[in-house]
Amino acid sequence: MDKLVIEGNVPLRGRLPVSGSKNAALPILLACILAEGSVRLRNVPKLRDISTTLELLRLLGCEAEQDGNSVETCVGANLTPEAPYDLVRTMRASVLCLGPLLARLGKAVVALPGGCAIGSRPVDLHLRGLERMGAHFDLEGGNILGRCDRLRGAHIHFDFPTVGGTENLLMAASLAEGETILENAAREPEVVNLADFLNACGARIQGQGTSIIRIQGVERLTGAEFRIMPDRIEAGTYLVAAVITDGELYLENCSMNDLDAVVYKLREMGVWIQEGKSGVLAKRGAKLVGVDLMTQPFPGFPTDMQAQVMTLMGLADGSGVIKETIFENRFMHVQELVRMGAQIKVSGQNAMIRGVTHYNGAPVMASDLRASASLVLAGLAARGTTEVRRIYHLDRGYEELESKLSQVGARIRREAQ
Repeated sequence: MDKLVIEGNVPLRGRLPVSGSKNAALPILLACILAEGSVRLRNVPKLRDISTTLELLRLLGCEAEQDGNSVETCVGANLTPEAPYDLVRTMRASVLCLGPLLARLGKAVVALPGGCAIGSRPVDLHLRGLERMGAHFDLEGGNILGRCDRLRGAHIHFDFPTVGGTENLLMAASLAEGETILENAAREPEVVNLADFLNACGARIQGQGTSIIRIQGVERLTGAEFRIMPDRIEAGTYLVAAVITDGELYLENCSMNDLDAVVYKLREMGVWIQEGKSGVLAKRGAKLVGVDLMTQPFPGFPTDMQAQVMTLMGLADGSGVIKETIFENRFMHVQELVRMGAQIKVSGQNAMIRGVTHYNGAPVMASDLRASASLVLAGLAARGTTEVRRIYHLDRGYEELESKLSQVGARIRREAQ
C-alpha cells in the first residue's frame, strides 16, 4: 500500500489541466450497455474506478478498452445480467448497471454496493422507481435480483433528489415503453452529461438540468462518439490548492458554470478568481476569512467540496460553521486535520472551524476520497513533512494527482509503506 509524502509550505504556481469527470464517466460507461454498436468516449480520466468499471463491463459481456483518455465499448452477443460482489463491493457506482441490464435483458443480478465509508447511501430510491416501471426485486445472498418484461414508462417523484437514482432511472427509461416523468430529479451537471450522451445515442430526453425530466422510451439506442465533461470537483480542489499555498494557478479546461456555489463561497472568503478564455485563474486575496456554509444538492454547495473548503477555512481569520446535510459520516477527516493543528469541533451535522496561523506536518490517515484530498491540501500548506496514508482512495478519483501538483511546484512523492 502506498502513501504520499509532502514537504509543505511551498506556493503552487503555473497551469494545471482539469481531467474528465469521474462522476460523469462512470454512469456513461454503464449506459453503454444500452447501445447497439460501438461507443467511443473521449476525455475519460485514467482512474482506478474507471478500470473497475471497464472490468465490470467485460464481465457482463461487453468489449471495453481504454487507450489514454479514450474508451471504446461494444456490447457483444453474450451480454449477461450478473454483476459480482468482488467488483461491486469496491465501487458504489456499480449499482448503476441495474437499470441498463433490466432495460436491455429484462433481468439483473447485482451485488449490494460498497464504496467510501461516508454514509449508508441506500439504493431503495432506485428500486422503488424501477418497481413503478414494472420491475420486481428480491434480496438473496447479498444480491439484488431484478426481473421484468419490457419496462413501462411511469410518473416517479423522488423523496430526495438522488443523483444515482436519477441516473439509474434515466437509463432504464430510455428503452422503456411510453413516457417516464422524473420529478424532484437531481440537477447535477453529471446527470445532464449522461442525458446528453443518451440523446446522442438516440434517446429522447428533455428537461435535464431541471427538477422535472421527461423521457420518451425508444426501441433501440445506437453507438455514438461523446466527450466527457471536465471534473468540477477536481477543479474546485485545485482552486483551493492555489489559495491554501499562497500561490497562483490557471486551471485549463475548466468552466465556472458548474462551480457557482463553490466560487461564491471562496470569493466570500476572500479568494480572487477570474475566468479566462480557456480556464480559470485563482489566487489568495488580501486575507482569508471564515464563512458559514451548508452542503446541498446542486445547485447548492457540493458535499464533495466540503472537506477541501474546511481545510482552507482552518487557516482563515475568524471562524465559520459547515453544516453537512448529504452524508452522515462525512466529517471523518476532522480528527486528522486536528492532528495537524486545526481547531475544529463537531456537533452532529455541524463543524465549527476556528482559524489557526499554520498547520504542522504529521502522519495522517485518509478515510474516503474527498477526505484524502483535504489532507493533501493541508500537507501542501503545512510546515514540515506530512505523510498521507491509505491513498488508494485518491487513485479512485484524482488522475495523476502527485504528477500534476509536482508540475506546479509541489514537493510531493509516492512511497510504498
